[in-house]
Amino acid sequence: MTPDLVTEIGRQALETMMLVSAPMLGLSLVVGLLISLFQAMTQINEATLSFVPKILAIFVATLLFFPWMLSTLIAFTTNLLGNIPQYVR
Repeated sequence: MTPDLVTEIGRQALETMMLVSAPMLGLSLVVGLLISLFQAMTQINEATLSFVPKILAIFVATLLFFPWMLSTLIAFTTNLLGNIPQYVR
């Protein structure tokens, strides 16, 4: 294995990780901004108010995007394991 190949595998792993986590992080960001906007408009200064909606949003995003996330991770893993003979050379 060359250093370039290891770098490429690491890049693909990070890219896949960011792609798979993007829906949950994005929805959490939107919910957090909406809760912050609500807190600013009503002047409610409760720090724990945003935790429950964010957790629920992440749970819903996980349920909605789980099939896509699973297929993306399976494709990455299948590609990685299928190319082991080429990596050994």
